[in-house]
Amino acid sequence: NWDDFKFAPIRESTVSRAMSKRYFEDLDKFAESDIVIIGAGSSGLSAAFVLAKARPDLKIALVEAFVAPGGGAWLGGQLFSAMVMRKPAHKFLNDLGIEYDDEGDYVVVKHAALFSSTLLSKVLTFPNVKLFNAVAVEDLITRKDHTTGQLRVSGVVTNWGALSLSGAHDTQSCMDPNTINANVVLSSCGHDGPHGAFSAKRLESFGIKKLGGMQGLDMNAAEDQIVKSTREIVPGLFFCGMELAELDGCNRMGPTFAAMAISGVKAAEEILKVYDDRKKMNSKSA
Repeated sequence: NWDDFKFAPIRESTVSRAMSKRYFEDLDKFAESDIVIIGAGSSGLSAAFVLAKARPDLKIALVEAFVAPGGGAWLGGQLFSAMVMRKPAHKFLNDLGIEYDDEGDYVVVKHAALFSSTLLSKVLTFPNVKLFNAVAVEDLITRKDHTTGQLRVSGVVTNWGALSLSGAHDTQSCMDPNTINANVVLSSCGHDGPHGAFSAKRLESFGIKKLGGMQGLDMNAAEDQIVKSTREIVPGLFFCGMELAELDGCNRMGPTFAAMAISGVKAAEEILKVYDDRKKMNSKSA
């Protein structure tokens, strides 16, 4: 009887405390993370899924500058619904339990949001993963090897995403950030934009290389190159997804999403190969 329907009573302060208590507990818990993933788009989420599934003992912090995770994978090209993935990326869809139409060399998911929402829900179900959305990475934590002089990455510098986008540093005052220490950082910031290609841009100050800049659209060349180029650039810092196009100067692929997912899968596998070594490297310094 809807006439008698009523929710359980609650006080406003109870809601405030329930939210803030858990958020600050997460901040405390993940201040020392094992892996930080910058950017919760299709590539970063795919990496998080593989990492969390393979190593439930690792604390994985997903840091996403915008309120909504998922990056550009909520729609296909030109705001159309369907998502196209070239084979063999369909094997990852099978792992996620996502249905698709098999068209021979490629498959079609009926709506891109089905991919993103399914992947996101599975990632957030893992108890060792925390998504900090509306949080931007403003810089990288670095350490110098006292023997070789080589820099390695040991975490990220964070601030509220809205604060970073607002330009408050220029118009208000210096807004000092927060930090997350980590043994490995995976950058999946996407191509150039307000928060895009962040870590690739930061590499120039490391003296690593001049950025290649993303080239024109070539689906066949781009997707293969993105996956093949997925790698560790400096100790502790890996790259996956479209950010690699800005770094290496490869082509963009447009509205085909296979490389985004598979680049994340490869990044996770590459991280797992060296994670314990990177942890040992970090244990030798504060």
